Amino acid sequence: MNDLMDTQASLEAVGPAFAKETMLKVRGMTRGIIHDIAARVTPGMVEEDAVDMAKDILATHDMVRGWHDVYVRFGTNTLKTFGAPSDPGIVLKETDIFLIDIGPVWKEWEGDGGETFTVGDNPDMARCGRDACSLFHTVRHKWETEGLSGKALYDFATAEALAMGWELNLDLSGHRLADFPHAAVYDGPMMDVDFTPSPLLWVLEIHIRHPTAGYGAFYEDMLLDDSYFTDRPAA
Repeated sequence: MNDLMDTQASLEAVGPAFAKETMLKVRGMTRGIIHDIAARVTPGMVEEDAVDMAKDILATHDMVRGWHDVYVRFGTNTLKTFGAPSDPGIVLKETDIFLIDIGPVWKEWEGDGGETFTVGDNPDMARCGRDACSLFHTVRHKWETEGLSGKALYDFATAEALAMGWELNLDLSGHRLADFPHAAVYDGPMMDVDFTPSPLLWVLEIHIRHPTAGYGAFYEDMLLDDSYFTDRPAA
């Protein structure tokens, strides 16, 4: 037990600039910017132009620097895992799906968030986007109420995604977040930790893929209790 506690203390260390209030402020800025970007994405837009537009919006909030690249992925590129390059020249169709994943740094503090949006009237795509969010909250609630370890959370998420008809991409399985750079403390996935992750210090990532169709969906936010969320699905 002492070894596990020592490991948790080590992997959850923060730097001198860490401040709860500022981390929450940057979280709010990040989520607002995601929706600002989404509101300007329209059918007929080329994915590369959407990424440039997203970077311009981030720049207006003094978030030019990011701890990871800016991702706006259209259509089949929503299947791509973190770090994989998008297929070039993908145009958003009239009925389509797209995701946004940003990791901006504001001054000395990191933000991170992701969400999926749809255009048109494809009910399966719409459900995919909703289910990514719903699964995020189901897994987060499991963490909040039962105190599962990072590993147990993703074992649970894998089974839940399958029951919903989706495949879970475990290449995106949560990570630390802190005052910049969190990678100096721990650069591995939350899925690998055997302790209960502490609130505010980790993000939960859910990336689901349709087993046969060419699209997926993504949702990502901090591990926090219910009081911090207004978008969680009704029980």
